[in-house]
Amino acid sequence: MKLATLQIDGAPCAAALVQGRLALLAAPGTDLGALLRQGKTLADLERLAAAATQFVDPDRATFLSPSIEPPKILCVGLNYADHTKESPYAQPDYPTLFLRVSTSLGAHDAVVERPALSDTLDFEGEMVVVLGKGGRRISKEQALDHVFGYAVGNEISVREYQFKSPQWTVGKNFDGTGTWGPYVVTADELPAGGSGLRIETRLNGETMQSSNTRDMLFDVATVISTVSEAITLQAGDIIFSGTPAGVGFGRTPKLYMKDGDTVEVDIERIGVLRNRIRDEVSAA
Repeated sequence: MKLATLQIDGAPCAAALVQGRLALLAAPGTDLGALLRQGKTLADLERLAAAATQFVDPDRATFLSPSIEPPKILCVGLNYADHTKESPYAQPDYPTLFLRVSTSLGAHDAVVERPALSDTLDFEGEMVVVLGKGGRRISKEQALDHVFGYAVGNEISVREYQFKSPQWTVGKNFDGTGTWGPYVVTADELPAGGSGLRIETRLNGETMQSSNTRDMLFDVATVISTVSEAITLQAGDIIFSGTPAGVGFGRTPKLYMKDGDTVEVDIERIGVLRNRIRDEVSAA
């Protein structure tokens, strides 16, 4: 099943793709994340889709982040060995974890602003994991039972600010830079752990990153289990699972995104996430 959140009458509304149309699952004001936090299961959402009476053409839809304000936005750094090699870091033997805030999220087809503060706006194509139920001290063997689905993400970073200190927080949290969507594909439609899927990032049509999710050093089950040793996970949490090699920072010369660029992340069987880049207009 493919699910999304659309903008309907100025408000978010969860939807499911049914026979080429987006069936609205709730009244405006309820996004997909809210339904997951309410404890809705895949079976519940299938029933809502079957009973839907309002539909939207996907080509005319305005997509929002599938979950507007997830309880937690976890990110895994240095999770592909080839990406670590192009970075200034040694390969860790424990997942490199950091957090994003909800104001840093963005949607499919949304404009991402290159901040006036820096010209080092960089792409990072990633698979996003969406949790359907939470827990603490989740075993690796049971971890995938907590996954609701997977989405395409672009964990866009402002490198200059990422490397201003040992903590990456600011460079990873500029407003609207963590785009994801347009759809969440439920776990039952994909390989276990989202493994074995081709992942590519294209900048203005040219392939920049090309890899496979099976190459993640810490797979989805390991990440969920490791995080839950310390942090209680919740339904609706999302995890950006890491990016492969080919980012602009790792190139010679460095290649950062600029005004007018279009960036796409394409993950096999999940979909394509597209964003345009625009220079931020400085306040007078």
